[in-house]
Amino acid sequence: MVTVNGRIIPLAHTVCAFAAFFAALVAGYSLHFHKIVQNAHYGYPDEWFPSVSATIGDRYPERSIFQILIALTSFPRFLLLLGHFSLNRSVICFIIGVVRTVSCGGWVYITSTDDHDVHDVFMITYIVLTLPWDIMITRLATRGRLAKGIVATVFFGTLVPLVHWYIKHQVHHIAGAYSIYAYFEWSLIILDILFDSLAYNEFDRIRINVTSETSEDGGWLFRICNQIQDLDLTVEDEKTVIKVEDDATGISFKETETTNTEIIRSADDELEIFFEKTEDVTIISNNSPAPSCDSYLYIVTNTFNSFMFWTSLTSLTCSIWYFPLWYMSISGYEATLLYFLAPVLLYIPFMPTIFQQYGSLLGGLIVVGAHLVGSPEARLLVVGAGTAVTVTTFVLNLKCIASKEVTSCFSTTWLYGLVFTVVIKMGCYSNNPLWPIMNSSNGGYNLLGLALVTISGILAPYTTSIHFGRDQEEPEVQETSPRCVSKILVGLGFGSLIFGMHQLMTDSSTVIYWSWEGYSKDSQGPLAWPWSGLTCTVMLFAAATSYKFSARPLVPAAVLALSTAVLCDRRITGWNNYIFGGLFYLLAMIWIVPTYFNALAASASTFSFLVGFFLYIILILAHVWVVAYAFVPLGWILRERIEVVLTFSTVCIVVGSIAAKFSLSTAKSGVTLSNDFKRRTGLLALIGLSLVASFTYSQRPVGVPQPYHPDSKLITAGIWTIHFGLDNDMWASEESMMYLMKEMELDVVGLLETDTQHIVMGNRDLTSKLGHDMNMYVDYGPGPNKHTWGCILLSKFPIINSTHHLMPSPHGELAPAIHATIKTYDDILVDIFVFHGGQEEDEEDRRLQSEALSKLMGSTNRPAILLSYLVTNPHEGNYNNYVSDESGMHDIDPEDDDRWCQYILYKNLKRTGYARVSRGTITDTELQVGKFQVINDEQIAQYGDSIYEHEKVDGLDNDELHFPDTFYDEGERGHHYHVFDRPLYYTFDG
Repeated sequence: MVTVNGRIIPLAHTVCAFAAFFAALVAGYSLHFHKIVQNAHYGYPDEWFPSVSATIGDRYPERSIFQILIALTSFPRFLLLLGHFSLNRSVICFIIGVVRTVSCGGWVYITSTDDHDVHDVFMITYIVLTLPWDIMITRLATRGRLAKGIVATVFFGTLVPLVHWYIKHQVHHIAGAYSIYAYFEWSLIILDILFDSLAYNEFDRIRINVTSETSEDGGWLFRICNQIQDLDLTVEDEKTVIKVEDDATGISFKETETTNTEIIRSADDELEIFFEKTEDVTIISNNSPAPSCDSYLYIVTNTFNSFMFWTSLTSLTCSIWYFPLWYMSISGYEATLLYFLAPVLLYIPFMPTIFQQYGSLLGGLIVVGAHLVGSPEARLLVVGAGTAVTVTTFVLNLKCIASKEVTSCFSTTWLYGLVFTVVIKMGCYSNNPLWPIMNSSNGGYNLLGLALVTISGILAPYTTSIHFGRDQEEPEVQETSPRCVSKILVGLGFGSLIFGMHQLMTDSSTVIYWSWEGYSKDSQGPLAWPWSGLTCTVMLFAAATSYKFSARPLVPAAVLALSTAVLCDRRITGWNNYIFGGLFYLLAMIWIVPTYFNALAASASTFSFLVGFFLYIILILAHVWVVAYAFVPLGWILRERIEVVLTFSTVCIVVGSIAAKFSLSTAKSGVTLSNDFKRRTGLLALIGLSLVASFTYSQRPVGVPQPYHPDSKLITAGIWTIHFGLDNDMWASEESMMYLMKEMELDVVGLLETDTQHIVMGNRDLTSKLGHDMNMYVDYGPGPNKHTWGCILLSKFPIINSTHHLMPSPHGELAPAIHATIKTYDDILVDIFVFHGGQEEDEEDRRLQSEALSKLMGSTNRPAILLSYLVTNPHEGNYNNYVSDESGMHDIDPEDDDRWCQYILYKNLKRTGYARVSRGTITDTELQVGKFQVINDEQIAQYGDSIYEHEKVDGLDNDELHFPDTFYDEGERGHHYHVFDRPLYYTFDG
């Protein structure tokens, strides 16, 4: 028999793997430098360093050198896997290692030159499997856990700049970006090899037996060496008195009686092991005790931490949206959703301590402080980092709680934090004042937020120390360890729960707009004011009573299933949808939270949280796919199917709650909270109700809206595509928009790309601020369950009736339209049409939409104005359907041939002026404005077609008909008259 020390395995693996990659690099540099640094966009000298794929796969002989050496690596590679299995006995770890090794073979032997897609699939599989491999090897290691944790952390941290520079190369085509990307790619290779090499010391316990017979000490190949047994030991009996005092920790151990101690000493004094037979040992702690879970300090601190948790989640998602919005496609920045998987860091040994002590402080400061970063790209990455810390801290706190009473207290305060984010958003006109899209100029309270985060972050380690008592505190009833299937089901349910809350419960008006169908003379659904206050009140009630449903998920699950059915039934609208769908959905979701929190705390499984947040990411993407299907791969699968996404989410929540109930089957069905806790959280609920009442009162209409120029019977109408209320620098743009619209004295305005009631748009209601501060009537248009980009009507005139339309769209985007009737001067009714046509790629859709809208406009003989986004050239193609005898509509200026998207059409009104105002930094589209005088039926009949005949003049005698002088020449704040460099004025023959 030949016996070899196991250290030879990682040593051989490291040498062979390193030699394979770097021999290929040296050969490539020497023989084909200019060819291997060449990429699809640039070559030398713009690019100067080759990628791994180009080095190992593009040229002979470096490709052959690499593949020969990497083949030699396979033998120590599989020995490495067997060695780890012999040490940790983890079958899952071994299987992951084998699949990971095979995927490695896939991308090194099938190069990008052979088949780019297959190469990438194997490469991505390898990187994804590296995550659980590194984590499990680190956790199961007996030596070098710190070093392995550091290397693994650096490895996955390197993925962030790697993706960033790949986007710079692939999307922005920046010279040199690929070479910088290659630096990080080669760094990953080095770190990956380094991680496996750290098994060197651990494998010292392994002896490789080359023999045909089975050894008494192990298997046919490996024998695990027990170093203690191999030493020459003697045993002595001694009597001693033990007294240990640690001034650093303030904890002392004192033995009150004599102790019999067995001392095992090795012959060479290298090892001493003490076996103590102790009796009556007391532990005296000089540290201050943690606050009880019913104290004011605990309640307030945890509520604020929850407030920051939801602020962080919504901050990251609404920041991501900026990038696909501007690129009009997948930008690559969507990858920052992976920040939600940051709880994986808890597998690294030293990380839980760091997050316990500093997580709340660092996460909050980073998220709120992100507003100080000017660049949108950098701000997104900063927000992502802060969100990662905040989410991980939340997971750590919940998974470490041992007591069911503490879990219920934590659950209740967490729900109050959610409700208070909704209440504060309501008070700040649907914007969270701590978001990174907010600053002091547009309604942000970031500095106040930084102060509150600092105070709470300093207190958090003390107030949450009660959560970290699993080892010292015996549970009231011994729980059975949940099975893997149960952990997965609970994790999937938890992820769906977070998604459902984020989708419909992070703004008080979201469920209202799921039910809104427009104004009606007879009856209409709820409006955001004042019924957002009712939404908040119901959420407060649900949070206050949620503890009664701890480990009792059946009633909430049943209510959730029924309310989801109502929300998904498009025939149910208005009040029925809002009450029986929206409000009952809120109740059920909040009531089911304690069951999940109890199950997650009982299992203490980070794995369940990771499964949950992974599904949460998938559901966020699905939630966007239903509308953005024209811009994403396989978009047809979820096209206009938000009901499918919502139903799937609810099914996961219900099934997960049942699994959670069974995992808690040995526990008491409910938890009784102390009267102090109920009284103090009741006070918190009263504070919330007071805020709701105050905000509802302060946001009441300030008076009856009045047009700017009633003496001239003038309607000033505008159309503007506003990019979902985010300006060019990723700041919320409501304040900037109001400045321009007020200065232009708009009586009626149509806004497009406005449906922000989605996760990635922040669940915002743009009409809240605009309607209140501009004192205008508002119609939100087709709601977030209608799969459009949205359109809004704001009017100084009462909206008598409004109907929402989804124009034909068999292949492309759904085109939203509002047909509203407003009561103007002398009770003359005027029809307003606001319309956003589909994209230019779908010609048949645009033709069908033009014909449908033409018929709709032709269905009324009243005066009418179309405020629209048509996607056509003047006098060409579909333009002649919009401006036609059937529609009866006329172009505000047929001679304006420099248009493509925005148009203003009209009929049976006296046109007096037309202006085009530059956008400034608010969006990528100008504001178009038309001025019209309202005339009665007799005047319309008298003028006939001559009303559309015109003569351009420099000005009009009536100053009220003039546009503001503010925007001549350079204008203000980036806004000025352009294209014509001045407004156009018209007179007519009649």
